[in-house]
Amino acid sequence: MKLAIACDHGGFALKEAVKKYLLEQGIEVNDFGCHSRESVDFPDYAKIVGESIVAGQNELGILCCGTGIGMSIAANKITGIRAAVAGDVFSAKATREHNNSNILCLGERVTGEGLALLIIDTWLQAEFLGGRHERRVEAIGELEKHLC
Repeated sequence: MKLAIACDHGGFALKEAVKKYLLEQGIEVNDFGCHSRESVDFPDYAKIVGESIVAGQNELGILCCGTGIGMSIAANKITGIRAAVAGDVFSAKATREHNNSNILCLGERVTGEGLALLIIDTWLQAEFLGGRHERRVEAIGELEKHLC
């Protein structure tokens, strides 16, 4: 699996911990930054991760910021991206199984490292269930076509 990861300054420490953990699990990680606590603009990082997934360079992505919310909002502006903030394992599982999310957004200021790693494990192990959920994901794609 190839996984893209990025953060802004508010998610830097969490991104570094997540990256280390994923590499220890044998997952190939493409780190798109940022690389310090220096202030940066989170939409730039959401864009590069989202575009790498849409282009097929990475299968999934993880974005970290202070709350996960800003990254999620920005990433969801990219056609084909279904980014979800998850602060618990139930939501992480559901967003993969029901929404076929392809980016997980985490908040360093609201989610501790231990819980974040459990959320990631759950999200990566969950699989899209299809069935009735497929038409809903397709409906999301249709909404993207109508937005300018």
